[in-house]
Amino acid sequence: MRTTQPARGGAGLASRLAHLTGGALFLSGALCVAQSAAAADSGSLGGLDAIYPALQALYIDLHKSPELSLQEEKTAARMAARLRDLGYEVTERIGGHGVVGVLRNGAGPTVALRTDFDGLPVKEQTGLAFASTATAKNSAGDMVPVMHACGHDVHMTAWIGAATLLASSKHEWKGTLLLIGQPAEEVVRGARAMVDDGLFTRFPKPDYVLGIHVSQALPAGQIGVVSGPASAASNTVEITFFGKGGHGAIPHQTIDPIVMASRAVVTLQTIVSREVDPLDSAVVSVGFFQAGTKHNIIPDEARLGLTVRAYKPEVQKKVLASIERIVKAEAMAAGASRDPAVVINEREGAEVVVNDPDLCARLTMALGRALGESNVVAAEPQMTSEDFGVYGRAAGAPSVQFRIGAIDPEVFADAKSRGRLLLLPGPHSPQFAPDYEPTIRTAVAAFVVSTRALLGSH
Repeated sequence: MRTTQPARGGAGLASRLAHLTGGALFLSGALCVAQSAAAADSGSLGGLDAIYPALQALYIDLHKSPELSLQEEKTAARMAARLRDLGYEVTERIGGHGVVGVLRNGAGPTVALRTDFDGLPVKEQTGLAFASTATAKNSAGDMVPVMHACGHDVHMTAWIGAATLLASSKHEWKGTLLLIGQPAEEVVRGARAMVDDGLFTRFPKPDYVLGIHVSQALPAGQIGVVSGPASAASNTVEITFFGKGGHGAIPHQTIDPIVMASRAVVTLQTIVSREVDPLDSAVVSVGFFQAGTKHNIIPDEARLGLTVRAYKPEVQKKVLASIERIVKAEAMAAGASRDPAVVINEREGAEVVVNDPDLCARLTMALGRALGESNVVAAEPQMTSEDFGVYGRAAGAPSVQFRIGAIDPEVFADAKSRGRLLLLPGPHSPQFAPDYEPTIRTAVAAFVVSTRALLGSH
């Protein structure tokens, strides 16, 4: 995948911005921005070209130095320092390594912009010159590789870019900006921790909450909008099967937990296919299978780790109950002396993310006017999960999380023509490498244009 080439197909967007602003264009990648201090629709994007080199340097630095969930101390300090330099009131260590920046600019709405800080325990395989070689100890004390495999480095860079452009255009808008820098998104704990630490009592409560997430399902330069339910609820489940260990050469004297767990893995696949209404969405995926230490030893225990996803609470409840029923039945069939231990990790559970339909419609119009309607597209809900929705529910405010295209448009078009879109590396893949310049520029535009559409005007 090419990651440094300018994206193609920007002529329509350039023409649209030229019509809006009367010319004076700065064209780069799939996103063109117009120099127009008074154009509310374009959201004061005229300064983006001037700050982009610094944003690119920030992105590369962030990509090279990711930190695991709950360990984002240096990342948080870097983001806090950037906001202070821009004139924001900054508070650190909210709900762990959370950062809050506030910029007050007279009477008007309060708009919150959220980013996330943490990387993933993934060994990078992108081949980038600035690929991460970072390692860290995880919660179990094991040394693991770390990578920004979910695009949080893009999110942070765009967040700082938007904070910069909005701070420099204070003469054009009225209201309050609330910049939320969140830790521990990958373990879906950071948003709730920040809210529980007084996010909306110690700081202005937002009237609107905006977020972004990069996506391999769109070419760089496009913004995807999902109106209504957008990301699924999720739970993590850990199952331990208890057997009776012994020599691999005399298996009849053992009760093999590996066989128990293996049968369970297969039977669990029938939950979605045979127990969930085909018109409902659900996912049961086994993410790890851990057992044994040597080829000729049958162990005493075997462990499975699952992720469970659904959009309806009643479906999620049914799936979790079915998992427990199946694993107990497999243990009984094997003659195990005790039931498996089934642990649902409530701390890593996420609720459905719902984008407010009215706010989606309003911001789709604003983004379409500024960037061209063809660059703002309807997107589909996904079974991925995250905790962005916590903020809107806690504040009682409408919220929207945009999808930001991240794939070189030529690569995307070629994959689409050959029916290979599903093979493009996406978030959580060790090969995921956004086409970063147009992706960053589009992400900044999504934040700035949307924020300007919601703030008061001088």
